[in-house]
Amino acid sequence: MNNEEILKALNWRYATKVFDKDKKISDEDLHVLNESLRLAASSFGLQPWKFILVNDKETREKLREYSWGQAQVTDASHYVVLAYMTELNEEYIEKFVQSIADQRKVEREGLQGYYDVMKAALIDGPRSKTISEWAQRQTYIAMGQLLMTAAIQGIDTCAIEGIVPEEYDKILGLEGTKYKTLGTVALGYRSDEDKYKDLEKVRFSFDEVFKVI
Repeated sequence: MNNEEILKALNWRYATKVFDKDKKISDEDLHVLNESLRLAASSFGLQPWKFILVNDKETREKLREYSWGQAQVTDASHYVVLAYMTELNEEYIEKFVQSIADQRKVEREGLQGYYDVMKAALIDGPRSKTISEWAQRQTYIAMGQLLMTAAIQGIDTCAIEGIVPEEYDKILGLEGTKYKTLGTVALGYRSDEDKYKDLEKVRFSFDEVFKVI
């Protein structure tokens, strides 16, 4: 895509309120969307998240009850719940470091310095007290990347925080695990009945939101 096409996609994107129930995302496009989440940036590359693709109709009906009745939950082609990690331990860091060694075919011992840095910052240091907040920020990065990828593909989205996370955790089996629901993204295609679909995007000017030094 050239610069003009990228900007066009970003201006085209909006929080879709009404989805076309009959129009579905292809498997090929869905694969790219899933990969955009998996490949998202995170601090140290630690990926403190879990993504739950909710395809089951009955489960989505249950989730809608705890989403203030928002129709996007059930009407969108696909629905993904983003969960963040609430605790971090040495075993998880070791698992990540070992995966680096395995995938890049290098000796684990050569990565000990990286392990020590992460352990010092996230396990032994003051940040260990705020792992949940840290993980939530990382998970929002993934959410943003998903929205961007979908816009480039011409796929509509609605990021949703108007939910009851504790109830989502119960329904999705997250209770008692190290993960909690952060938010969700409905994915699909806008309906012609969505009154917001043709409205001009409203943003503050460059000078208002940027400071150039």
